[in-house]
Amino acid sequence: MQSLSLKMLTGLNTGASGGRNFERRRRSCNNNNKIVGCLSSSDRNGVERDKKQNLSTSSFASRTHTYALLKQQMEVAAKSEDYKEAARIRDSLRLFEEEEPVLRLLKELKEAVADERFEDAVKLRDELKLVAPHALLKCSSDATTLGVRVQVRSVYIEDRSQPSKGQYFFAYRIRITNNSERPVQLLRRHWIVTDANSRSENVWGIGVIGQQPVILPHTGFEYSSACPLSTPSGKMEGDFEMKHTDKIGTSSFNVAIAPFSLSTLADDSDII
Repeated sequence: MQSLSLKMLTGLNTGASGGRNFERRRRSCNNNNKIVGCLSSSDRNGVERDKKQNLSTSSFASRTHTYALLKQQMEVAAKSEDYKEAARIRDSLRLFEEEEPVLRLLKELKEAVADERFEDAVKLRDELKLVAPHALLKCSSDATTLGVRVQVRSVYIEDRSQPSKGQYFFAYRIRITNNSERPVQLLRRHWIVTDANSRSENVWGIGVIGQQPVILPHTGFEYSSACPLSTPSGKMEGDFEMKHTDKIGTSSFNVAIAPFSLSTLADDSDII
């Protein structure tokens, strides 16, 4: 839903001429005695731009839902040995991959960067931001805080997903490497999960997978977990609360988990 923010106007001329002008503006901003918001041309352009972006995002979510549904139907057809139907769906998927604007734009963006056509890359990137804000986010991320490195990689799990019911299942693997000279302990986790409709949910918990691991200097800890989503794409980010264990009474600190994508159109080249 679009919200309208009405700003207070200051410095109005309250003289006779100014009063008449203001009265005309006030009347023009009323329609059958209803209070409406008057937008400047720049405000209207901004509202229209937001509407277009919301429509584009919604359209992308719908297309990725269709793509995930087709992949699941092909798998079902193959398992039931209905190979003719499986082949028909396979051809539909190939056509989809060739015509899907986001996949096409991503391919063209990579080619533009590789060919050093950076002016073209800027245009392609901006177009991707409009039609699919999550598309530019990779399915992997890498961040270091106070010598503690967190690497993440997500994958779409088709076997656990039911696109026809709006249920999408993503797994992710995390590698935590302590590159500092002090041992650290992971105390708590905090996730911000955002779906394709920009709905966000905060998730807090003690440790990870039932553990509060101590990670010695120049060693690491890895674990896998999963996240269900009601849309075919989204993103995750967050932080781990940690503390140094070599001194009693030390304060805890937060280690960033950089944003990464959850997507049924994941790029298999993103690995950690």
